[in-house]
Amino acid sequence: MRLRSVLSEALRNIGAGVSHALLMFAAVLFASTLLGGYEAANVVGLETEAVQRINAYADVGAIVGGTVDGAACDRLADAGGGVMGTLAGAMRAGQQIVPLATPGKDISSYEVTPGMIRMIAGSAKSDVSGVWVSTDVAKDFGLTKGSVMQTEQGTMSVAGVFYWPNDGRDTRFAYALLVPVSASNGTFDECWVRQWPQSGQTEDVLFSTLVASGSSSNAGVTQVNKSFDSHYDAQASYGQRMTRWMPWLGLAVGLMFGAFGVRRRRLEYAGALHSGQSKGAQLLEIAVETLIWSGLACASSAALLGAYCVRMSIADSMTVWLGAMRAPCAIFAGVMVSSVLVGMTIHETQLFRFFKQR
Repeated sequence: MRLRSVLSEALRNIGAGVSHALLMFAAVLFASTLLGGYEAANVVGLETEAVQRINAYADVGAIVGGTVDGAACDRLADAGGGVMGTLAGAMRAGQQIVPLATPGKDISSYEVTPGMIRMIAGSAKSDVSGVWVSTDVAKDFGLTKGSVMQTEQGTMSVAGVFYWPNDGRDTRFAYALLVPVSASNGTFDECWVRQWPQSGQTEDVLFSTLVASGSSSNAGVTQVNKSFDSHYDAQASYGQRMTRWMPWLGLAVGLMFGAFGVRRRRLEYAGALHSGQSKGAQLLEIAVETLIWSGLACASSAALLGAYCVRMSIADSMTVWLGAMRAPCAIFAGVMVSSVLVGMTIHETQLFRFFKQR
């Protein structure tokens, strides 16, 4: 048979319903979307957990109980590392600030290095020309960026407002003023480092910022937000997720679908061989028919999974989609391979036996 005749025969089989292409299409579409969607939902869950930790400063480590070199602390950001890079800054307690508007009420202040401002504000070029106030302080005193605050300690210009919610993180900044100072302006009480994903060397680099002194012997590393598990490992959580086996399950499902699609028509295929169809033409016809219904099913599944990933992923929808598509691709590969291999096992000599077993 000529190639054109084979393709025409395959299309007629699909159009006439002989190949039950609609049923097989639905089965592959359902399995592909189910397995791929389960993988996508699992990864989106891990992604959401990681983002929650990042937003809550659970990825920030701090060294406390020692004397910190502010310049050394800020330089940790130059070391880089991590997908999001590294941010580092030092802090120490400052004087109590008494606004003239509320003489009997003082506000805690902390002197911080420029690196700390960059970490808190989330910007590489944060303004250090004035003080930074928490959202609660800004709300109570009607402050915004560029405002001037009159205090008993003098006039203070507001360089920015930072958000510091009560989500388990260190509460000292919740109602406070951050006063930027030079990193070389004396020593500091703490050094904070933010890195995602965290490396196993975070604790070592924090200790490297300490100034040799008797008090530094009591220094230790802690989390800024202690409400989260300190042993969390994002990479390990992803590598050990339950759905990592989905492509193998998809391959098994695909092999089953392909075998089923050909075996239920084995009498028809044996009869075609008896009528003079060549084995090569028959295998090509099987492959074309299978390619059409399984390929369309996987393409439809890819569109559905893509829509889900774009809607639900909060970081990298393309990466989540590519991971989810492994299962549909495995199903497609399994269907194609299985249908051709099972088709190779059908011979004209089996016609009478298949006829008796129909």
